[in-house]
Amino acid sequence: MKTRQFLASLAAVVLLAGASAFVAPGKKEAAYKLDTQKSVLKWNGKKVTGEHFGTVKIQDGSLTLDGNKLVGGSFTMDMNSIVSTDLTDAGYNAKFIGHMKSEDFFNTAKFPTSTFKITKVTPGKAAGEYTVTGDMTIKGITNAVTFPATVKANGNTVTVTGKATLDRTKYDIRYGSKSFFENIGDKAIYDDFTVEINAVATKDGAATASKAK
Repeated sequence: MKTRQFLASLAAVVLLAGASAFVAPGKKEAAYKLDTQKSVLKWNGKKVTGEHFGTVKIQDGSLTLDGNKLVGGSFTMDMNSIVSTDLTDAGYNAKFIGHMKSEDFFNTAKFPTSTFKITKVTPGKAAGEYTVTGDMTIKGITNAVTFPATVKANGNTVTVTGKATLDRTKYDIRYGSKSFFENIGDKAIYDDFTVEINAVATKDGAATASKAK
């Protein structure tokens, strides 16, 4: 009897071991550190009489991928680095940027950074296409933002591009808004503005290993 029980137990162990050998291991999530020299955030704001556009530097950030699939990430933007690339007159450009940094707009003295943290990633129909949802924090105020993004992975490097539309009044930026000041005529600035991310990140440890060679 004991011999039969032993043989049965042994057979069960062998079967389980054989079955586990055929289970495909899940891909491990990997962190990618943002290359701040190659990454940039572009902005575009419009008013009744025209538009302005420029860039903001990304201070730091990271992306998380499962294989080649985006699953998470976060960015920190240096709001004091905001520049206008459409104004060629140096004096007017400086005045404009000074106003953008003031309490009327981003109040960079009190809120020097803005952040974005991915909370949900939904794969699209095509490879590398996603719908990204995350928390955008500007002036200490956080709102959920959803936008389409494209992810391209090449070895130890990944590039993410995407464009989102934000309502500035949701971040307490009301200057020149018809939603709050009805009789401002052609001095009105539209509530919506766009931000376009172009992020380049390198797999953690890859850059260090490359330099060590």
